[in-house]
Amino acid sequence: MKRRIFAAALLASATLAHAQAPTGSFPTKPIRVIIPSTPGGGTDYIGRSLSTHIHEATGWTLVPDNRPGAGTALGLAELARQAPTGYDIVIGQSDNVSLIPLLMKTAYDPLKDLQPVSLVATTPMVILVAADSPYKTLDELLKAARAKPGELNYGTSGSGGSVHISVEMLQAEAKFNMQHVPYKGSSPALADLVGGHLAVAGASISSAVGLINAGKVRALAVTSAGRNPALPDVPSVAESGHKDYSFVTYYGVFAPAGTPGEVVAKLNDAVVKVMARPDVKEAFAKQGLEAESSTPEAFRQMIEKDIGKAKAIIKSANIKVN
Repeated sequence: MKRRIFAAALLASATLAHAQAPTGSFPTKPIRVIIPSTPGGGTDYIGRSLSTHIHEATGWTLVPDNRPGAGTALGLAELARQAPTGYDIVIGQSDNVSLIPLLMKTAYDPLKDLQPVSLVATTPMVILVAADSPYKTLDELLKAARAKPGELNYGTSGSGGSVHISVEMLQAEAKFNMQHVPYKGSSPALADLVGGHLAVAGASISSAVGLINAGKVRALAVTSAGRNPALPDVPSVAESGHKDYSFVTYYGVFAPAGTPGEVVAKLNDAVVKVMARPDVKEAFAKQGLEAESSTPEAFRQMIEKDIGKAKAIIKSANIKVN
């Protein structure tokens, strides 16, 4: 009897030690990197690039896992269901962290179910007109829009996304009004811009840079506070006379809420070291992405501020998902 009790005690002790081991020795197995989009595009590029570079820097094994769906919300819902061990992380982005949960019911609360690890990159939107458009500058476009309220139309990749919010913020800042035309993605919106069916379109730099370089569309301004390295000749909205305006999409790494602080710190340290590398910064810049990093707390504060701004714009513009 005593032997059984002693054996049970040893087993319980070994089990407890095994359960606690991952925190101190993390990681002891591959880390799944959930990418909430289809292959290709900014989120997929970041997830795969980060996985490769962290492996090179640390020897850890990271396995990218594309989980698209529900406007990129499916991947974050998948993360929220996982145990908070650090072996499942996700590449989150402004749309699925700050915007989608404000516009529709999601299976996760971004502030309660997600643990920010680090900011990874930011990128502005770009405001575009067709190559043969009469508007050569942002100021010319805004003057025309003020002269004909609601007559000019602008296309975006969909209602409630980053592009839509960025243009609505600009309309509130610069006091003009254009008619929104939502599309199911950037490609059809840009196709209609080139085809003359839209006066204006907004898009991410990665979606539009090919058309810009090919001379099929004209970039009037980027929405960041300063110019973007991928489009050095395109002024920012702030340069164009609206110094208080700035809008960027952010990308970052998240773990499930409740992930041990020591594990979050290890993940953060790996991301920060990789994002500081000149070769990574250069590669990201070619995609229109500005490589950055942060502490978990600074990233959380950024998200909370971003959600507050989005709430105000969504309410004032009466934005709804179609």
